[in-house]
This record gives sequence, structure tokens and C-alpha cells, in this order.
Amino acid sequence: MSSPDSNAIPARVPATSANDPGPVRVIAVASGKGGVGKTSVSVNLAMSLQNAGQRTLLLDTDLGLANVDVMLGLSPRFTLSDVFAGRCELADTIIEGPAGLLVVPAASGKRHMTELTPAQHVGLVHAFSQLDTALDVMVVDNAAGISDSVLTFCQAAQDVIVVVCDEPASVTDAYALIKVLSRERGVTRVQVLANQVGHPSEGRQLFEKLERVTSKFLDVTLNYLGAIPRDEWLRRAIQRQEAVVDAFPAAPASMAFREIAKRAGQWQTPAGPRGHVEFFMERLIATPRSATA
Repeated sequence: MSSPDSNAIPARVPATSANDPGPVRVIAVASGKGGVGKTSVSVNLAMSLQNAGQRTLLLDTDLGLANVDVMLGLSPRFTLSDVFAGRCELADTIIEGPAGLLVVPAASGKRHMTELTPAQHVGLVHAFSQLDTALDVMVVDNAAGISDSVLTFCQAAQDVIVVVCDEPASVTDAYALIKVLSRERGVTRVQVLANQVGHPSEGRQLFEKLERVTSKFLDVTLNYLGAIPRDEWLRRAIQRQEAVVDAFPAAPASMAFREIAKRAGQWQTPAGPRGHVEFFMERLIATPRSATA
């Protein structure tokens, strides 16, 4: 485990003018219920993108029960809780993880962080647009459920991945999350990822179950992103506080995560903003736009 100081990077990381970053793709990972492996998906998707040469930042927005740093064996000096307390700037929280993956950790066991106002959530989103860090992708690990924090960060992203597993409550709660995102936040496209499946066909069946009810009642497009198999190597990697794609590259779960990352890299970039608050507003699309667009 690295020391806090060795993980720290300068408060402002300027983007090099020679390789000025283009649009930043922001991917929000969410789930209707907890316990479906959402954070594991976020960590391994981010690591797969980083390993594929994408400059990636993993943002933990589970503001009360954060554990991305734990899963990667990192010891953060500052978290988002320190930002809200005025002890540091947002850029001070960024730490460097395995293979150069950048991580912004949230706080664990800080109840006040779960009680932020909607304006504070939007303010945090806007704060990220001020970072000068050169990035290609940001992966946002949300809390489970339909809290305002989850809705705001999903609304701010270009793509939303909803993680489901083979439990009735998982599918029901995933539908509830998609329903709220669609009707209250204007999200029209959702990627569905089946996790911990015993067979690939199981993942497809979960997706079709969710799609049937969604297509009947909601104006939203669901895309099947794929499935991550139930894998003992993944459990061992978690115990080692490593991403399975790094700890056991040949594991079935690792191969599945790399395929998911490959598909994510092929997603079509939205033609323009949805009209909502978005991350890195000046870099999401090629043409400049006003912050109030």
C-alpha cells in the first residue's frame, strides 16, 4: 500500500498544449440496489480503459460509504469530504493508482456527506469542469439507489451503465432507477451490464426482462453492454485489493471487462448536450457553448 504523500499529485495538472485533450467521455456506473458488484465494475472498467491507453480518472461519488480507494489499496490524504470542509481544493484529492489511473476518493462513514443539498451536488459537478487534468475518460462510481446525488451524477454523464444481477430485487430496483432518470432527469439512453452471471445466456435474459417492462412504460433506449461471469479470481483480487484485470489478466472476468471497455470505446459520442449540467462542459463537445446551455 502506498503512502499518502506518494499518491499525491500536484494541485493543478496542466493539459499539455501539444496534445490538448479532446472531448472527455464521462461514464456513470449505477445500480438500483446494493450488493450487485457495482464498485468492482467501476474499478475494473476504469483500469481496463487505462490499460488500453485511455487517460482515465475514477471518481468515487458514494459520498457516505466510499470504498474505491480500499479496493485499490490506496491511502488518500484528502477526500471529497475535505473539499466540502474547505481543507483542500478538488485537485488536491486526486491520487495516482495502478498503471497511472487517477482516482478521486470520497469519504466513508461521514453521514453529513449523504445530506448534501442538490445545489451542492451540482456545484461538485461544476467543480470538475475547472480541472486542467488531461483526460480521455472519467468513470463515476455512484452510490446504489435513487438519491439526488446518484441522479445528478448520472444526469451529468454522457453514458449511464446500470449494473444488474440475477436477483428479482436487482431487476426491480434497476427499473426504478431507469424510470426516475428518464422521467425526472431526461436520460434517454442506458447501458445495461449483467454481473455475476453463471452463463452468458443468463445475462441476456436479465436484459430482456428489464427491456420488456422498460419499452412498455418508458421513453428510454436500453443497450445490452454484456455480462461479467461469476469468477473466483475476481473474489481473490478483491481480497488482494487489486483490480482483477491487473491481478489475474487471464481470468474470465478480466477478459469480460476488457471486452466491455472495448465496446465502451466504440460508443457514438452524443451530438450535443442534453440541456442539463454536464462534466467538463467546455470539453464534452467540439463546439464551445455557454455554461448555462
